[in-house]
Amino acid sequence: MSNAGEPHLVIKPQRRAVFFPWRDVLEYRDLLRILALRDVRLRYRQTAIGVLWVVLQPLIGAGLFAFVFGAVAKLPTGDARVPYFVFGFAGLLIWNTFIQIFQKAGDSLVGNSGLVSKIYFPRIVLPLSTVRGVLLDFAVAAVVMAVLLVIYRIPPTFALLFLPVSMLMAILLALGLGFWTAALNVSYRDVRYVVPVFSQFLLWASPVAYAASSIPQSAQWLAAINPMVGILESFRWAVLGTPMLNWSSVVWSAVVSVVLFLVGATMFQRAERRFADVI
Repeated sequence: MSNAGEPHLVIKPQRRAVFFPWRDVLEYRDLLRILALRDVRLRYRQTAIGVLWVVLQPLIGAGLFAFVFGAVAKLPTGDARVPYFVFGFAGLLIWNTFIQIFQKAGDSLVGNSGLVSKIYFPRIVLPLSTVRGVLLDFAVAAVVMAVLLVIYRIPPTFALLFLPVSMLMAILLALGLGFWTAALNVSYRDVRYVVPVFSQFLLWASPVAYAASSIPQSAQWLAAINPMVGILESFRWAVLGTPMLNWSSVVWSAVVSVVLFLVGATMFQRAERRFADVI
């Protein structure tokens, strides 16, 4: 017979994952799906042309890049058979995927402050939920990319098999940075003003509108630090078949993406306990 003074149920805190809480994410996968669908619905609610914005944005950007960098500056694409318009569209395709996940993940906690302060769930689900909606946008724009390849008679190569690797690197890098900014944004709201400035700086520091081969030789070492260089160049190589001049940049991008993702997830989990108190 048990002693009446002894507790019948002992509640202990769950043991945190060392790097990434896979069990928590799998357990709350239904919530992850619901949040992702809600994000898509809210994004295109009360818009005149809806999902067409996903197509118009890279088309307009690629047209501007083709005029400024192709017609005026006459920069090469690295492959004579690839027009600058298609070159710029491919760069914006992977760049928009990266930057949207990064920005949306960074604002996910503050944007859902009501949920964070009232309901328990693994908070890391919020930045992760931004990925599905962005990938849907990517799929729509990828159809336009396929049409452009047919129009300009650019045949696919076996390099296309590397496309998922480039996408995975971009997603991991965006989430890694997003985990950091989301955790910091809870306590320091001026982070949301720093992120757009950082994004613009990173855009022009990355070979989105130009080829990495166009960077002066004296600045190549500085550009090599940027992990987006390897991601962009490998993505264009996979889609357009443009030459891949430096595979070491791709390896560097892969290593930095994985490390930032794991470190960002670890830091996010350590800061998670105070989110509901300070948000």
